[in-house]
Amino acid sequence: MPSKRCYFHPDSRSAVFSLPRDCGVRDQWLHFIFNSVPNKYQPNLALCASHFTEESFHNLCEFNAGFAQRLVLKDGAVPTLRREAVVNWPKRQTKSARIDRQYFQMNPKESTKKGVKDSTGISDEDICDQDSVASSVDSTAEEMFMDGLDSVLDRPSFDIYPPEEDDCDSEDSLRQRKRHRLSSTADKDGRESKNDGFSVVSTERWRFSDEVDVEPLQLDFTPVQEPGPKFLPSWCSNPLQFFQLLFSKTMLQTIVEHTNDYGAKHQKRNGKVWEYISHKDLKSYIALVIYMSMFKCSSLTDYWSVSQHFSLSFPAKVMSYQKFLSISKALHLSDSREDEKNRVRRGTSAFERLGKIQPLYQVVREACKTFFHPFQRITIVERMVTSQPRTGLKRCLKNESPNMGYKLFALTDCTSGYTWDFFIYEGKSCSSQSEGLSYESVMALVDENMLGSGYKLFVDKFYTSATLFSDLLCKKVWACGPVWANRAGFPKTTVNRLRRNAPRGTMRWIRTDKLLFVEWKDLHEVQMCSTFHKAYEGDTVQRKVKGDAQTTHVEVPIPAVVLEYKKTMEAVDLSNCITGHYRVLHKPKKWYQCVFYHFLDITVENAFILQELMAKRKNMKPLTRKAFLEMLILELTEIGPQDLAPVSSVPPQ
Repeated sequence: MPSKRCYFHPDSRSAVFSLPRDCGVRDQWLHFIFNSVPNKYQPNLALCASHFTEESFHNLCEFNAGFAQRLVLKDGAVPTLRREAVVNWPKRQTKSARIDRQYFQMNPKESTKKGVKDSTGISDEDICDQDSVASSVDSTAEEMFMDGLDSVLDRPSFDIYPPEEDDCDSEDSLRQRKRHRLSSTADKDGRESKNDGFSVVSTERWRFSDEVDVEPLQLDFTPVQEPGPKFLPSWCSNPLQFFQLLFSKTMLQTIVEHTNDYGAKHQKRNGKVWEYISHKDLKSYIALVIYMSMFKCSSLTDYWSVSQHFSLSFPAKVMSYQKFLSISKALHLSDSREDEKNRVRRGTSAFERLGKIQPLYQVVREACKTFFHPFQRITIVERMVTSQPRTGLKRCLKNESPNMGYKLFALTDCTSGYTWDFFIYEGKSCSSQSEGLSYESVMALVDENMLGSGYKLFVDKFYTSATLFSDLLCKKVWACGPVWANRAGFPKTTVNRLRRNAPRGTMRWIRTDKLLFVEWKDLHEVQMCSTFHKAYEGDTVQRKVKGDAQTTHVEVPIPAVVLEYKKTMEAVDLSNCITGHYRVLHKPKKWYQCVFYHFLDITVENAFILQELMAKRKNMKPLTRKAFLEMLILELTEIGPQDLAPVSSVPPQ
């Protein structure tokens, strides 16, 4: 039971919220409780989540999916409902945990060897401590997750490796071994021939490309709002104004206050005096961080070098090296007093793991959704926020980076690359995973009430499953993406299935209910699943074929789902390469500072996209990314061509 109790439902297991600080909002709460505002009342009054509408919470979708430890109430939210609790705490017993337990029951030596742990032993106050992050579980489920597999949908098996792979010790071969072990019974061609209880057994056969397929019912694209930029003020024209739409002046001032408070306390402990920073100082600091992403140096001190021939003059004009370094170390996003209160709640259900980033976290998410509405094509992408310390929130994307970091799931517009919504993965201890992490991460981001119907979702192999696509279709959202052949729901029939030695361009397809599964032979085999494509529509693609004397280009058939997926995701991959370059030279040791820099990535890139789309809407030439960043830096620093005198600075040793 929570430490605080709801005034109306003292036995409720729902989230409980104390009276707000704002006097006006507090009076509305009191009027809801007592039908009037009393002169005297208990200051520790609280109400549970059952008395608030769904729109009153920042993270209801993530909470329901199990990706948030506790609900976060919006500022100014007022209770209006008098009924039983409608939002409950997430279940602690997870399906992935049951799979792990089954694994260790079958492998007792492995269980003893690995010694499954629920949390790390990190206790540094400047780093995320034991209960502020998710558990770093060394288990089969975690290993599968790090390899891009789902512990619920991709069932692990315990077969030995094939003999031909025993001599392969590369990292790629190790991943291939793990993926091979996902199928429990296979014939000598590598095809599954028996039902393992996790997959749908189809009695139909795989069909040829020339066999007629029924075109799926086409859904009308009816977004809740007109796609593109929205609610933009008429005065919004320069880069700084677009940036401040997403990173407001109020939020900047809040960070200044928290940084000064944290810096003063930290310096007092060391017997030093903190030099208070201003709103302008923080803007200049952000400008220099962006500047460093454009002009690369081998070390941070090189930006303030006094060398006659090899020096950059701009950073010294903005601020001294010592001041930049002090802001980097003391940068703080939350109230230190609230951090202390949250630290007391460590180990309880009321503890907020993301408390140190929560104010900025929710403000940036709401701003990104406020000023833009996605076009028809959307996707879910994974992003990694790297840092130096090791904490339980870290996960590794082995195919993208050898570094550990914090994983974010983001809903991105495929047309423009705009990041519309995102959330930070807190670890499997916060997730119910009743349908698997891949399923629940998509459902937490794809909200048909805010998006609309008729959207086309493009995902990679980690997310694609028959269950997910069927449930998305019930929401009137189309979906397509590559799929593992051993994933739950993939047709198990081997009748007329594509052979491994089939010529390039050969394809097979099968339709199960409203799902289309396609196998196509390119250089390698490709398996796809879709809810809105026909099997084959006569498309071709050029491929090089080696002859006896020379290489020639030939046209080979290509399924419509493969062609559209390839064209759509190429644009998304290009936009994803833009983020993540503001932490190269000064990786912070505090995890919440790493997240701050990634939020800066998102807001700067989204601001550029808004500027670009608005210029095209007005039939004007948009700024290039380089010109946009240069103007943004100058506007943040308030430096013009006439400002030539550099700021006095002691050269770094």
